[in-house]
Amino acid sequence: QRRAVALADEGSAPIRFGTWFWGLGVTPSRWHPTKVGQDYDLLPELMPIASHKEKVSIFSGFDCLTDGKPNFPHATAGPTFRTGIAPSAGGALHGPSFDSIIASEIGDNTRFRSLDISAIGDRTNTLSGQGVGQMNPTETSAVALYQRIFGEGFTDPNSATFTPDPMTMARTSALSVVKDQRLALEKSLGTADRARLDQYFTSLRQVESQLTLQLQKPEPLESCKVPAGPEDKKVAHDLDEVVQNHEVMARLLAMALACNQTKVFNMSFNNGSSTLTRKGSSVTHHQLTHDESIDPKLGYQPESTKFVEDIMKAWGTFVSVLDGMPEGDGTLLDHLLVVAHSETELAKDHNINNLPIMLAGRAGGRVHTGLNVVGKGAPVSTVALTAMQVMGVPMDSFGTGSMQTNKTVSEIVV
Repeated sequence: QRRAVALADEGSAPIRFGTWFWGLGVTPSRWHPTKVGQDYDLLPELMPIASHKEKVSIFSGFDCLTDGKPNFPHATAGPTFRTGIAPSAGGALHGPSFDSIIASEIGDNTRFRSLDISAIGDRTNTLSGQGVGQMNPTETSAVALYQRIFGEGFTDPNSATFTPDPMTMARTSALSVVKDQRLALEKSLGTADRARLDQYFTSLRQVESQLTLQLQKPEPLESCKVPAGPEDKKVAHDLDEVVQNHEVMARLLAMALACNQTKVFNMSFNNGSSTLTRKGSSVTHHQLTHDESIDPKLGYQPESTKFVEDIMKAWGTFVSVLDGMPEGDGTLLDHLLVVAHSETELAKDHNINNLPIMLAGRAGGRVHTGLNVVGKGAPVSTVALTAMQVMGVPMDSFGTGSMQTNKTVSEIVV
């Protein structure tokens, strides 16, 4: 069932949406706040968001329900959260991810329907797509990301002059020819074949819309300033390099948003079975979660936990970059909704209940912020449906089986 959703006043800036993913969860006793509601307590692993706490909400007690399907370590919770469908094969999306559904709603009037980025050197590190076999590839190079956003095809909205790109005009003309062929072909097809063909041409229609935009002079944008190109560095799995790559890409992404190149993004810090390493060591973060003993005095795995602390520092940096860019009557973060999550709670146990989730940003005043919300076993699809409705997707339910829900997180909805 679908319905129209009344949107809040967007003010002087568009409302955008994004996700931020990190692998291998948290140390529960050092992450989940103990106080529910406003003014929640910050435990050690959440300290990096201290200066932005009033704009970040924490979600605890939301579960991935698989209806008897196996829990594929590090590859079940991510797809389950994103699609509302527990996968029957590790890492597979059995339906469109909620971020791609949001992109379908708000992403067609920008140059990029969405930007998918991975700070770690793994191009398959994605949880976004339209379903099985349609995963969005991620950009892992800051230089390539810069060229994609600010290279060929970019028009500075604050430039005094505007000349349509001849290549864009040629592409538009070519797509018009394809459109005519499509209409002729559809007349000869049955209902089922016509539906399959329409799925393919939907993507072409989106391209047509984006090319049309590139043939129009964009409105000036005060916060848009074309940045200098980043240093060309190859990044694989070294934590220090990934941290640096992530910050550079975060700043490029923030400017892409400010320049209205996209309204939707997916940023992955590391991969689900985290292959992060430290300089001088070949032992991965993932391996540590399996092999490291729990310190009897501390009550947790100290080396594994240090990785979590460093990942949360990167999350703090990401939020700071977005909140540090003035825009309209506030900051870029004030006009954003970012859903951050992992694919497990405690990596050593591979558990997929009590999934660590955060929401950052005010979404133009559409959400209450600075809360600790406890789901009491509600499916994580509740958070996904809430995000979609906040972003204007006219959808009343999401998910299948035990993940199906028509409820939202009422505490955060204005």
